[in-house]
Amino acid sequence: MILKTFGWSFAITVIGLAVAVLYGGWEAFGIVAILCVLEISLSFDNAVVNAGILKKMNAFWQKIFLTIGVIIAVFGMRLVFPVVIVAISAKIGPIEAVDLALNDADRYQQLVTDAHPSIAAFGGMFLLMIFLDFIFEERDIQWLRWIERPLAKLGKVDMLSVCIALVVLLITSMTFATHAHQHGGAHVDKAQTVLISGIAGLITYLVVGGLSGYFENKLEEEEEAEQEAEEEAKRTGKKVSVVQLAGKAAFFMFLYLEVLDASFSFDGVIGAFAITNDIVLMALGLGVGAMYVRSLTVYLVRQGTLDDYVYLEHGAHYAIGALAVVLMITIQYEIPEIVTGGIGVALIGWSFWSSVRRNKRLAAAEGGSANDKTEVPSGV
Repeated sequence: MILKTFGWSFAITVIGLAVAVLYGGWEAFGIVAILCVLEISLSFDNAVVNAGILKKMNAFWQKIFLTIGVIIAVFGMRLVFPVVIVAISAKIGPIEAVDLALNDADRYQQLVTDAHPSIAAFGGMFLLMIFLDFIFEERDIQWLRWIERPLAKLGKVDMLSVCIALVVLLITSMTFATHAHQHGGAHVDKAQTVLISGIAGLITYLVVGGLSGYFENKLEEEEEAEQEAEEEAKRTGKKVSVVQLAGKAAFFMFLYLEVLDASFSFDGVIGAFAITNDIVLMALGLGVGAMYVRSLTVYLVRQGTLDDYVYLEHGAHYAIGALAVVLMITIQYEIPEIVTGGIGVALIGWSFWSSVRRNKRLAAAEGGSANDKTEVPSGV
């Protein structure tokens, strides 16, 4: 199971590290290895959240996620995206931006760093909306009950998450954005830029998430209709028509996953510049890491890990909320990547530990069987 799921990741790791050695020697090998670990640590919560969505897809779309999705993740977010940032922020052409990336690494880093406020605002708003919509939803299984119970009641208020996100964006634009950190340690007023970028991130979430939710609901309706048709077919002996809507639903869920990955990649791409200015090494290291994140997502789905450790999804969403806050703070202040990644790992580790404790209590209560998913107090 491990080899089948992570086989391509292992192969890409060997190829990536070999290319790094050929490209820049053993120093480049070390840089790529560090970047790979950085990407995995910053995106582990992404894998957990993705697994909750991917498990609703069939094997075909899971394979698409691991093939076409990887191409988008590696070449789109880890290679093309930094170049696009430079081109837009510096108002230069993409070819000139690529030339800067390959021939003037210091200038390239400066332009990307100066674009960080807009990146942080866009990604921060998108991730914050994911967290808020999760925490305001009524759930049978609750992890931190003292927080989740009252917030679930508040979540009955329409558009509450959007209102809170806009308030956070407004406060950020009036505080952190007025002294945004720039290359060389300077601080400038980026309030307007942060406000526009944050609204763009919010709109992106509402559009993509809305389309995904719409087709997911339609798929559930069609599946119910299909079950009724199958029962009718058994009685009459007629053939059952294939439900074609599943393809549309899966497509928009796939699109949602790609936007999620893009948002989670913001901090990884920016953080990579603290380690190297070389776009080739950056693409290799972050690309290998992205492969592991995707393989881990599929592994969680196929092993049913989210069903066995029910608080993992909660921990991942709390990590998302923390990352959203960190991104907003980094508009003005520099925060080490180890802190950002450490917060996510700590929250997910805590949720895993809580899940293990829950399973032990269930096993004791059910005479040694931990397969019953009836909710019991989490003890947190």
